[in-house]
Amino acid sequence: MSKLTIRTIPLLALLLLAGVKQASAQGVSAYFGLGSAFDSAATSSGCAPQQLFDPFTGVSGTCETAPTMGGVFGVFGADFMINPHLGVNGEYSFRFAQADYLPAASLKVRPGFYDFNAVYQPTASDKRVVPVLEGGIGGAKLSFYVSQQAGSIFTQSQFFTSSNHFQVHGGVGVKLYVKSDIFIKPQFDIHYVPNLTDQYGRNTVPEFTISIGYTFGRQ
Repeated sequence: MSKLTIRTIPLLALLLLAGVKQASAQGVSAYFGLGSAFDSAATSSGCAPQQLFDPFTGVSGTCETAPTMGGVFGVFGADFMINPHLGVNGEYSFRFAQADYLPAASLKVRPGFYDFNAVYQPTASDKRVVPVLEGGIGGAKLSFYVSQQAGSIFTQSQFFTSSNHFQVHGGVGVKLYVKSDIFIKPQFDIHYVPNLTDQYGRNTVPEFTISIGYTFGRQ
């Protein structure tokens, strides 16, 4: 994550937790879960469809099969409801494992998305089923790593560089309360990331997640 992200996410979490007592009538929720985000393969100029130019091989005109985005993502976030229907939240989702990006160059990638949103819950917060609509802005970060041989058996991965993008985010989910304060939250998100086509096939990245969470101060 960028320095701004590293500073902002802990600050947001502290503000949310600090407001639990004062905002008990409205509710503060924290959640974490699993899912996946998807994007198609990009095509570099001068390469065949769905192939990327590989500048690391030292051979002019070398192209490799382009990767798609997928795999298992983790997500965590927190909601702070200003009143029973309106609030704010912060979320961060990231691919757990590094994925191959340019295998011939031993280059791997780990995508991540962070966003800060306005939240709208159209039904009363004391219902067992609470729909959630959210929208806001944030960023996307693609961290690249190079795999290197360490001895005759093991390989190690070293950070190489990162690519940071602005994003606009929207999400639709539902909190299904299985107990008074514990919920399961399936959610569908859309990340619109300008210039993501520099690395993948589309600027629009859909994401599906399911989380488990807890609401403090739920009436």
